[in-house]
Amino acid sequence: MKKYLLIYFFLFFNNEILALEKENIIKNLRSINNLSFDFEQNINGEKERGNCILKYPKKILCKYNSDKEKILVSNGRYIVIKTINSHYIYNIKKTPLNLILNKKFILDKIQNTKGKIIDNKFMKFNFLENEYEVNLFFDKNNYNLVGWQSIDIYQNLSITFISSIVKNIKIDENIFDLPEQN
Repeated sequence: MKKYLLIYFFLFFNNEILALEKENIIKNLRSINNLSFDFEQNINGEKERGNCILKYPKKILCKYNSDKEKILVSNGRYIVIKTINSHYIYNIKKTPLNLILNKKFILDKIQNTKGKIIDNKFMKFNFLENEYEVNLFFDKNNYNLVGWQSIDIYQNLSITFISSIVKNIKIDENIFDLPEQN
């Protein structure tokens, strides 16, 4: 009987911790209007680094540390990926970023999804929406978003880690204007 009580207590206590962690993540996310961060992105083993400014909902500007002068920018409706030699434009609704950059969607999903603690450092939320599966990772200590994992529009596994996060900075809205094609 003691064994069953101990198991019940452990499960109850663990669920209470998960619920508290989840509420703290939600509270933190609600307080954020925008983020500035460094990133490392791994797409099928090819790593790229850079920095981004994200403004909810669905706006982002990322400058990659590369000789190709690569940038990714979204105005909330379209995403442009531009380098010295190429220029690609996508409807954001046809990419996983449509979900990842949508704070309201993330809050709703976290509220209705049971998270999972990873290595006692991160809390992971997994959700499937339309044809996209997305994993979001939050730091268990400060409740900040620390990365995501998804399958990109070319069916490549894309893993993004973020660091050096600064919240609610002053932003010039013009940075989210889409660049013109060369």
